[in-house]
Amino acid sequence: MTACLADAIEPAFEVIAPAQCTAPFVFNSPHSGRIYPRSFVAQTRLDFPTLRRSEDTFVDELFADAVTVGAPLMRALFPRSFLDLNREPYELDPRMFEGRLPPFANTRSIRVSGGLGTIARVVGDAQEIYPRRLAVSEALERIETYYKPYHQALRRLIARAQRQWGLAVLVDCHSMPSTSTRDDMARADFVIGDRYGTSCSEVVTEAIETALIARGYRVVRNKPYAGGYITEHYGNPSAGLHAVQIELNRSLYMDEAAYERNAGFSQVKADLAGLMPALFSAVAEGIAPPRAAAE
Repeated sequence: MTACLADAIEPAFEVIAPAQCTAPFVFNSPHSGRIYPRSFVAQTRLDFPTLRRSEDTFVDELFADAVTVGAPLMRALFPRSFLDLNREPYELDPRMFEGRLPPFANTRSIRVSGGLGTIARVVGDAQEIYPRRLAVSEALERIETYYKPYHQALRRLIARAQRQWGLAVLVDCHSMPSTSTRDDMARADFVIGDRYGTSCSEVVTEAIETALIARGYRVVRNKPYAGGYITEHYGNPSAGLHAVQIELNRSLYMDEAAYERNAGFSQVKADLAGLMPALFSAVAEGIAPPRAAAE
């Protein structure tokens, strides 16, 4: 799928299901959407390439082999700069809107202060998206039309896996710009986020880390990405719900300026496909369903 403009995004997301589910996994790519509503683009002050800087371009394709090995893959078709699914539903900056936000909106989070709430204020290196304030009604419409149906579908996938297997493992798939891997992160190829060990069993994190290191990648945990709302919200290991975030360095597989696959794309895709059976086996052997679910 290439980036494009559209009058409407229908459907707003896809669930690509295997012929048969063979493991308690759900793969999710919430930021790889590349269909931009024309009305949204017309509202912005940025050129199209700059507006795309928040995309996890091609991440859905890199993880597509999850379906081949027996796990569903869910992906958004709309872009993160339009609506961010990895935020609370009402994580909103009141300075962005004309009108009063609902009293239950979270207006004081660190992500909101950084311009990266549910409706983002900035992309890339803090470049403002909008030249003027938006109507509150528009923000609420995006949430009702896109955010809520997406998360309802994601919850159904996770619940289905847990009913079948007694547990569920959500793998939230993301990419990071190479320029964000600074200081001690300068050579990081992958960042695994498990909310510092609270969102999933160590078995999950260790299996991913081991498989990637064996393939020659430099892997770190939780810094600078420990996992966002999705990992935190859906991860509850004591209830048999495990969530882990994987961030890939974009320079591994794409030309970040041209938004094109580079020579490394096929190898990265093959390496991700290769780690999945090992991950599935590690979970099957190392994580028992909670007693209540098993009974």
